[in-house]
Amino acid sequence: MNDEQNTQNTNANHEGVHKYITFKLGGEEYGIELLKLRELIGVLEITRIPRSRPYIRGLINLRGKVIPVVDLRTKFGMTAAEPTSQSVIIVVQLATPSGSVTTGILVDEVLEVRAIRQADIAPAPALHDQVDTSFLQGIGKVDKRIVFLLDIDRILSAGQQAEIRAAAEMDFSLTGR
Repeated sequence: MNDEQNTQNTNANHEGVHKYITFKLGGEEYGIELLKLRELIGVLEITRIPRSRPYIRGLINLRGKVIPVVDLRTKFGMTAAEPTSQSVIIVVQLATPSGSVTTGILVDEVLEVRAIRQADIAPAPALHDQVDTSFLQGIGKVDKRIVFLLDIDRILSAGQQAEIRAAAEMDFSLTGR
């Protein structure tokens, strides 16, 4: 059994039900495996990193720990939006080739923890070279709605993960916060 199958089995109970934290970006609904979730926090002051990629929103100081924040809207090519009172930072643990890194994912609104049966998860569509869907674990069918189930470890390329790791290792005292 490979690591991906092992992770899926850990997230599923004996009836083949997987649990996801679901959230909104624009009008679309997404889900991340509950096991990847570290915590949910309201939007804190985010310190922009000069000359960083647009999807790297910046850094937050979470109880003395520097955590980079990725703006998922921007990463997915959506129109950028200022955080609202509904916006949330989902703190996750990303698995990278050089080890794990704690990262914040800025989303428009967290909806709920949702149990989705394996039978209600379709494979990610194969759109050939037109659209990269490698970051999708599958498509959940929930109450006549579609939920894009994300493989959080694949949203960022290896190079982008290295940028996030470098941001996490920055000396926060240099930012004046």
